[in-house]
Amino acid sequence: MKNVVGLAFCGSFCTFRKAIDALKPLAERFDVVPIFSSAAYETDSRFGLAEDFRAEVEAICGRPVLHTLAEVEPFGPKKLLDLLIIAPCTGNTLGKLANGIADTPVTFACKAHLRNARPVLLAISTNDGLSASAENIGRLLNRKHYYFVPFGQDSPQGKPYSLVADLSLLPLAAEAALLGQQLQPILRQG
Repeated sequence: MKNVVGLAFCGSFCTFRKAIDALKPLAERFDVVPIFSSAAYETDSRFGLAEDFRAEVEAICGRPVLHTLAEVEPFGPKKLLDLLIIAPCTGNTLGKLANGIADTPVTFACKAHLRNARPVLLAISTNDGLSASAENIGRLLNRKHYYFVPFGQDSPQGKPYSLVADLSLLPLAAEAALLGQQLQPILRQG
């Protein structure tokens, strides 16, 4: 029987294509439950239409995207997930998780899932990873049940504070998190 994994998309629209590409091998290994933040669910951007992203993710996962607080609340009491992955995980979501704020479908799914002491895997994608979000990354690195997809600077000259996860490592990082281990090395060169 396959592990059940939630994959939550936040509004780092420039990372959606890589996240969807990483979803394909995940869906071969795991039973994947897709979750979208409100921004991911409804925002069209220069990177594509929200409706098109939803349709592609639903086709890969074989089920509808969850996108409301009511839809993700059962993750806790019913223990529906073995692992929750947030990919891409924005600086906004990092801040909310680090401060215990659960007011979006993604952060509420995380809160519900963590009540069962099960792993959460973060694939960060934020332009302020080495500035405003650095403190939140540090706090979550030191919290129980949180794991990170290895990450690094994606454009040191053009965006010196930006960090992005290496989504090609998502399946390996997921396997490690299910075993309670952090995939190493955590810091990658861009």
